[in-house]
Amino acid sequence: NLYGEWLVKEALENIGDFTVGGKKINTIKYADDLVVMSKTEEELLSMLDRIVEVGRKYDMEINIEKSKIMRISKRDHTLKITMTRNEQVEEVEQFKYLGSIITRDGYCTKEIRTRIANAKAAFMKKRTILTSKLDLKLRKKLLKCYVWSIALYGSET
Repeated sequence: NLYGEWLVKEALENIGDFTVGGKKINTIKYADDLVVMSKTEEELLSMLDRIVEVGRKYDMEINIEKSKIMRISKRDHTLKITMTRNEQVEEVEQFKYLGSIITRDGYCTKEIRTRIANAKAAFMKKRTILTSKLDLKLRKKLLKCYVWSIALYGSET
């Protein structure tokens, strides 16, 4: 979304200093999905306030029901983020972004288990043909096509 890209760029320019691979970033964007990252709760509130403020300028609003907050931290406390109209943003333990499961602990265990379960289900659907007396090379190709593609889909994210 071109407008969303422009809005976020204007709202968050020179705010936040989350460093990934030596480059400072504060968001991850794809189409109309947005992940806002900050090191502190105060910085996050400031960033969200700016997005709301600039959004109003262009008659755009954040959908609070689709918005979630996830804290990745060793400290055990709850974030209380309140947006416009005193609507509380839900804090979650995990969320799915571009098909990948992101968890509060930062590990990929849940994502890997989900991929394995999906690949196993795909194998079970094609079990008859994959365990038949077909040529081994053909069965390997079918396995790559029907099972490995499921296991590895989106894994580059």
